[in-house]
Amino acid sequence: MTALSLTILPETPNDAQAIERLHERTFGPGRFVLSAYRLREDIGHDLDLSFIARIGTLLVGSVRQLPICVGDTPALMLGPLTVEPPFRSHGVGRALLERALADARRAGHRLVLLVGDEAYYSRVGFKPVPRGRATMPGPVDLKRLLVNELVEGAFEGVGGAIRPDWAAAARMAKAEG
Repeated sequence: MTALSLTILPETPNDAQAIERLHERTFGPGRFVLSAYRLREDIGHDLDLSFIARIGTLLVGSVRQLPICVGDTPALMLGPLTVEPPFRSHGVGRALLERALADARRAGHRLVLLVGDEAYYSRVGFKPVPRGRATMPGPVDLKRLLVNELVEGAFEGVGGAIRPDWAAAARMAKAEG
């Protein structure tokens, strides 16, 4: 970002209301019927791997990651990624993605999946999930199901239903409480 001073920070519980308002403005009420939101209904996102973007004190973007399994293989589901419309095309989304993926890699995660536009997300290493390798709860356009191998070859032999990672959720809850 040239003229704007962007800061990427870990999300805190205090950011929840502002992020929800951002999601409401950018995605609308239809977001709740999407397959990725069905996963989010069942399990919370990992605050250690979720980030906000600020310009000054103004929250202009957010990205979240939650623990999932593909079959029996642990992974992360990235999303939603959202940026306030006036700040799009200024590198905010890319900065959030790069921070989220770098911190996931440092934390030892091997795979990140998302549902999104391949043309946008391929710039940070996402590729389509091979047809038939993974299924989402509810309807999803499988051409938009993407994976990023944080460790080369980590998706080889992985497949099955995408579901919440209850063991990781229990560890997160224990760490918070």
